[in-house]
Amino acid sequence: MRQITGRMKSDYMYSVGVVYNTFPWPDATPTQRAQVEALAQAVLDARALPKNATSTLADLYDPDTMPAELRRAHRELDLAVDRLYRRAPFASDRERVEHLFTLYQRLVDPLGNDGARQNRRVARRRTRSDADTADTSPPPAPDAPPRDDAGPPGAP
Repeated sequence: MRQITGRMKSDYMYSVGVVYNTFPWPDATPTQRAQVEALAQAVLDARALPKNATSTLADLYDPDTMPAELRRAHRELDLAVDRLYRRAPFASDRERVEHLFTLYQRLVDPLGNDGARQNRRVARRRTRSDADTADTSPPPAPDAPPRDDAGPPGAP
């Protein structure tokens, strides 16, 4: 949460534009989308079971007392979403977040390092542009006094 949202006082802020739409949704076939929707509905159904009717979200998501069917529904949903991003399962939450940040970086900077490597023309243009912006001023004459760029002429 710390990396992708802000805070109001000491509480994290949740909003559609700040948290939930931060990472790119992978291209999914209609079948894959339908599967994710069905698994998301299974999570909602597990929450709505009669035995959970009087439980708050805090009760339902307490790691020590989370109902088995809700835990199972979330695990299946998480695996299905993970498979949309890549075939191999993520070894840890850290690995998942690193993968998502890499995808996000490509989304917001398509001509960044990855894009430039994939496109030789852009890479050549970037190299030329970097060379053009380099300091091309001629070196001072050997008998010229050293330049002092700290202030206007005559300033102490």
